[in-house]
Amino acid sequence: MQKSDAKKAEKPLSGKTAMVTGGSRGIGKAIALRLAELGAAVAICGRDKAALENTAVELEKTGAKTYWQKADVTRVQEIEEFVTNSERHAGPVSILVNNAGIGIFGAVQDKTEEDWDRVLDTNLKSVFLMSRAVAPGMIARGAGDIVNISSLAGKNAFSGGALYCASKWGLQGMTACMAEDLRGFGIRVSVICPGSVATEFGRGQKDASKVLLPEDVAHAVAMVVTQGKQSFISEVDVRPVKKA
Repeated sequence: MQKSDAKKAEKPLSGKTAMVTGGSRGIGKAIALRLAELGAAVAICGRDKAALENTAVELEKTGAKTYWQKADVTRVQEIEEFVTNSERHAGPVSILVNNAGIGIFGAVQDKTEEDWDRVLDTNLKSVFLMSRAVAPGMIARGAGDIVNISSLAGKNAFSGGALYCASKWGLQGMTACMAEDLRGFGIRVSVICPGSVATEFGRGQKDASKVLLPEDVAHAVAMVVTQGKQSFISEVDVRPVKKA
């Protein structure tokens, strides 16, 4: 194998720019670091400036070109500014990972309209807004990957999960439709559905041997965005080996 081929195999995302929402901690941070290790320039956003700065330092240690910006992905103007600034600093977006998400749990009769809006805006509306912002550029270039981070809760019901499940079930449907809308332009749209993950977001899972790690989800994303050009993996379910 020639040196150039070996380098390409080691850094298959070299020359590409990945954008990760909610990229300052947990799953988003793990995804951003993995894509950087694979050679991509990486742009991250989130609401916690200090966490973003800390993650940016770790990304830069991989040698990746890095851009971060505090942004609320439920707000159109902040999304547009983030995309514009990211592309100016890191290059045209080749990969979008819609990872930002929140969970508010409890019986539906006890939740407020504000609770509903927060969950649906963050977990579902933001994916629409972010994807709409980057899709025209991907269409013009004839290539791109959009990866939406959903959940097994997008397929299963559980007590107290009405708001969260509604957002993730909606995301499953939107992802499938986006894939059909964009595949003709060379853009692959995929969804990753993890089970419980050991992050700050977790719902009180105590046994660490029965939950996923953020790096497990990052591995699935890496698999999706490094597959051959002639195919796309539309959906990946990720479960811990041991059942809770």
